[in-house]
Amino acid sequence: MKIQILNGPNINLLGKREPSVYGNRSFEDYLEELKSRYPNVEFGCFQSNIEGELVNKLQETGFTADGIILNAGAYTHTSIALQDAIRAITAPVIEVHISNVHAREPFRHTSMIASACMGVVCGFGLQSYQLATEALILKTSNATNIIR
Repeated sequence: MKIQILNGPNINLLGKREPSVYGNRSFEDYLEELKSRYPNVEFGCFQSNIEGELVNKLQETGFTADGIILNAGAYTHTSIALQDAIRAITAPVIEVHISNVHAREPFRHTSMIASACMGVVCGFGLQSYQLATEALILKTSNATNIIR
C-alpha cells in the first residue's frame, strides 16, 4: 500500500513553531515512528510552503497512491485550487490537522478542501496522521494484511 503525505505551509517548522499548539517534535522524527508502526505501508512525504507545488504533487501522486494524507495548513481555509486538484484525482484524500482548528480562531473553522476529501482528522497532535493512516488502510480491501 502506498500513502502519500503532503504537508503545507509551516509544517517544516514543527518542533520550533508554537510548541504549545503544535508540540516540540519535528515531523521528520514522527514520520520515522509512523513508518516503523506500519512496515507494510510505503509512505511518501512532501512538504511545501507554496500552494502550486502542493497542487502539482496532488496531480503527480493522485493516480498512483492508494491514499493521500493532506495537511494543507493555512491553505485549508483559502484554496479552491487544492479543492479542485483533490476532486480531479482518484486517490482518496484525508484532510489532517495537528491542532483542533475548531477550538481556534474563527477563520480556521472553515475548510475549502473538506468537501472534496474522504474525511477530516484534527486535534490529535501528530497522532492525527496515524488516525488518517488507519482510515486509509481500512478503506483498502487487504486491510487485514497491513494492520499489525
